[in-house]
Amino acid sequence: MLYKKYITPVTSLVLIVLFVVGFSTVRAIGVLGPSSLRWVLPVSFCLMALLPWMLLTADGRRQIGLQQSNSFSHYLLAIIAGAGAALFCFLLGYLLFGHGVDNWFVNIGNSYKAMMDTTAMSFWVLSLIFTLPAVLFSPVGEEIFYRGLVQKTLEQKLSINISTIIECTLFALIHQVHHGFIKTASGLTFLPLSGAIWFILMFLVSWMFASLRTRSGSILVAIISHMVFNVTMNTTIFLLLW
Repeated sequence: MLYKKYITPVTSLVLIVLFVVGFSTVRAIGVLGPSSLRWVLPVSFCLMALLPWMLLTADGRRQIGLQQSNSFSHYLLAIIAGAGAALFCFLLGYLLFGHGVDNWFVNIGNSYKAMMDTTAMSFWVLSLIFTLPAVLFSPVGEEIFYRGLVQKTLEQKLSINISTIIECTLFALIHQVHHGFIKTASGLTFLPLSGAIWFILMFLVSWMFASLRTRSGSILVAIISHMVFNVTMNTTIFLLLW
């Protein structure tokens, strides 16, 4: 049994829809809203991570992958895949758009600069302020929620492939608030070309995380890959695009 006995399959689908809408709204507010509301992001990631203990049975938590992988090679593959995917995103963005605002990593870097004055900060200070939270919060919360809770809930009614397509699409869509929709001096702007490419990249990266989770049977493997992706992404931003 996936969910606790008082949660029916229909109720679980309704809950997932509500959580997706709610978390997406909070994400948009935290990223595109005033910097004073940035704190809602880590709070939402923490809630994502707690949901399995609030809604699922012990067996349900095992089903979504909250267990160790039995092979070290899975973790090694996760590290290589996470770093490789981030480097590919960096190279593609740089080759297509250089240091322009259509480069997704440039735009993510600009969102960091909008939060505070980073002029005199070293790489290590920038990493402590921006990369450490990106390792602690979003990879854990997002993988448990999307690759775990959303995926397995959808699989109660749909095939594994269709469920993966849906959860990867949801993941890619919400990442449009990081690039696609951007804040400018004149207000909110949409970048159709680079936003569409970023959507495809995030869909593929999401599929990679899902494949790692399925291959290993452990969501911890997907979390590690996501962590490495974020570390590599921020490293390229601070060292090569800042």
